[in-house]
Amino acid sequence: MKQLQLMLGSAILLGFTACQTPKVATEQQQTKNNYHSLQVDGKIYAAFYQQRAAEYQALSQQAYNIAKLRLDEAIAKKGAKPLAIVTDIDETFLDNSYYAVEMAKQGKTWSQDSWANWTSKGVATPLAGSLDFFNYAASKGVQIFYITNRYEVERPGTLANLEKYKYPVQSANNLILRSKESSKEARRQNVAKDYDIVLLLGDSLTDFSSLFDNHKSEKERADAVETLKADFGKRFIVLPNVGYGDWESAIFNYKYDLTQEQRDSILYEAAKEMPAK
Repeated sequence: MKQLQLMLGSAILLGFTACQTPKVATEQQQTKNNYHSLQVDGKIYAAFYQQRAAEYQALSQQAYNIAKLRLDEAIAKKGAKPLAIVTDIDETFLDNSYYAVEMAKQGKTWSQDSWANWTSKGVATPLAGSLDFFNYAASKGVQIFYITNRYEVERPGTLANLEKYKYPVQSANNLILRSKESSKEARRQNVAKDYDIVLLLGDSLTDFSSLFDNHKSEKERADAVETLKADFGKRFIVLPNVGYGDWESAIFNYKYDLTQEQRDSILYEAAKEMPAK
């Protein structure tokens, strides 16, 4: 009888241990998997918000409502030069979140080759309020300059995308893509020679001022926002982009060769659990 009790006890102990060991291993593995996929999964979550949240739609509509208000004010005060608007394209009025989802489901993030393949399709969709606004501006005789960091080789797909949804392209010169440097300042200044730029629209701070160029740190970017704070909502119209941008690059100190594991580690360390005292 005692021998039977000992055998039963040993079996129960072994069974308990067997049940616990895989559970611990599974939890550790799950933690590891989550850790290493933080940025990739984050892209899907950001895209989900951009595609499905009515709040995002409202933010976009709000931005373009304010833009129309400011444009009407500028038209009423028209000066010597003809009026112009300078706008970015991606995540400013065209939604590319589908590309982010496609890449994330492959366990990847952005790459120039995959991005160029995406833009060649010309299928990004309009953000709320944007189409009405730009067509309204064009109807008032305001020139719209699309200054983007898409490369020249992406022109055919970009132009096809604009034409697909009937965004006004008033001349071939109004679509200004990137040829060399990523800074948009020289291109903006070139437009300013002949036009009064009354509005700038974008999702990245580099779409507005050279103060944000040259790989500025997080603090430098925040300081520049403070310097230019009177322009936001007046001359600068910012669209939300939680999927990507220089805000993200600044966190990585603009080190584009970091591994995914290194990026995830930096993000985990950078996220704050409570306000600093």
